[in-house]
Amino acid sequence: MLSKNTLKFIKSLQQKKIRKQEQLFFVEGSKNVTELLQSDYEVSQVLFTQQYGKGHAELLKRSNADIFEVSQTTLESVGSFQSNDAALAVAKSKPNTPIEMTSDEWVIALDDVKDPGNLGTIIRIADWYGIQKLLLSEESAEFYNPKVLHASMGSFTRVKVFYTDLKSQFEKAGLPIYGAFLEGESIYESKFGKGGIILMGNESNGISRELESSVTHKITIPRFGKAESLNVAVATAIFCDNIKRSSK
Repeated sequence: MLSKNTLKFIKSLQQKKIRKQEQLFFVEGSKNVTELLQSDYEVSQVLFTQQYGKGHAELLKRSNADIFEVSQTTLESVGSFQSNDAALAVAKSKPNTPIEMTSDEWVIALDDVKDPGNLGTIIRIADWYGIQKLLLSEESAEFYNPKVLHASMGSFTRVKVFYTDLKSQFEKAGLPIYGAFLEGESIYESKFGKGGIILMGNESNGISRELESSVTHKITIPRFGKAESLNVAVATAIFCDNIKRSSK
């Protein structure tokens, strides 16, 4: 039976300090819950409506989690969505494990990308382009923030993320680093190899001066109109698209 204390605890996972302390997080909505149940994450609890249960009976049956059929009102009372007529699941966070990088693969590095929506969208973009590894500065948005996970649309289950000191990580990797700048070589004229690091900067300040010295290739997306800048997630997508087409 689903107790009031359990509901209260799940609701508390909206707080970053509780997620960190308990090493747990939650996702909401049909897409994210389904992707989570199909992944290698350790899921502890699933709350779902009758409608979701009918459509995903086998998936729920195979799960090792405690499953509870609840009302839509109950789902909405513990989660962050204003409207959720499907499901919510709680799972164990993965440890912050170093990522091995090779010269024939692409890795995305984010220098203090603060907005959870941007991080989630970048995770989804990385997944779309087959990039499975992300390096994040320690001041970047939290991976298990509900807004990050929602924006990723399930892609968070297929990427590896490592929070680290980017400067030292770049020195260890010894790979070419393609940084996004307002001034640099046009992305349409740049030659990309089979692998390397794509470095994207903070929403307001771009790539920090500390990391600028590590960049081996300064790349810019040419502007044809009057907008002052591009959203970092949009810029990441443009980088990934041009790199993938160039390195075929």
